[in-house]
Amino acid sequence: MDRSEIAQLPEEFSSALVEFERYLVSERARSAHTVRAYLGDVESLLIHALTEGVTTLAALELGTLRRWLGEQSSAGLARATLARRAATARSFSSWAVRQDLVALDAALRLKAPKRDKTLPGVLQQQQVARLFAELQDKALGADPIAIRDLALVELLYATGVRVGELVGLDHGDLDPQRRTLRVIGKGNKERTVPFGQPAGKALDVWLSCGRPKLATPTSGVALFLGQRGNRIDPRQVRSVVGRLFRTLGDTSATGPHALRHSAATHLLDGGADLRAVQEILGHSSLATTQIYTHVSVDRLRSSYQQAHPRA
Repeated sequence: MDRSEIAQLPEEFSSALVEFERYLVSERARSAHTVRAYLGDVESLLIHALTEGVTTLAALELGTLRRWLGEQSSAGLARATLARRAATARSFSSWAVRQDLVALDAALRLKAPKRDKTLPGVLQQQQVARLFAELQDKALGADPIAIRDLALVELLYATGVRVGELVGLDHGDLDPQRRTLRVIGKGNKERTVPFGQPAGKALDVWLSCGRPKLATPTSGVALFLGQRGNRIDPRQVRSVVGRLFRTLGDTSATGPHALRHSAATHLLDGGADLRAVQEILGHSSLATTQIYTHVSVDRLRSSYQQAHPRA
């Protein structure tokens, strides 16, 4: 966290934020994005505490935490955001107890509204076919960007990897013979994910014909490159996928995560074991993977209602 951002806080608060950041990075191995979100949430909490006259961690009480969440709820924040901020407050408070910064865990009984159980947007299999048909048409020429886009979208859909995992891939993470991919996921956990022939073919063309045209002395071992030869970043990937979805014109799916949702749903629709899908996606909890069974059941119900004469 930029130290200028916490200069307005009392010394005890700012020092705690710095140490909490160190804990998230060094001990919990959280991603840079997650660390920023956690620190932003805690800073918001501490600034609110100051408005109530609380200037020490020991003076933080459950009532202050509840009023902080209530204020944000009144401002219209989504339930998912409130749930995340409550979880962050609990994590920070329990960490403060372990560090002997406070004697009591003020957030122990803190609750937040349950997350909305909205089903993730997914592509139908015919939409996926149309998407790849368009990508393949563009990749027929010598344009390295078009060749790259086909390879990265094929890999996103084939493996269900997160966009952050995709951009972090190196050339050595590929095993072309076994058609597997070594992925470093959340919490610095490593997993091996298989991919199919179409993705393998697209990757071969990218590595032999596309990547060499973009590579520069500073490219290093990055698997996917941007137009200037540097490692591709998440923003570029989101731009590529968003543009593709807009050309479909008949889907509510948005962003690379929709390809992850689609891959998981189509695996389960095809009869894949739930625990196998959990391993492929890198979910720490089977409950997280189970949302995709709800997507499949929802599709089944929709098909039934359309087709059965007495639905």
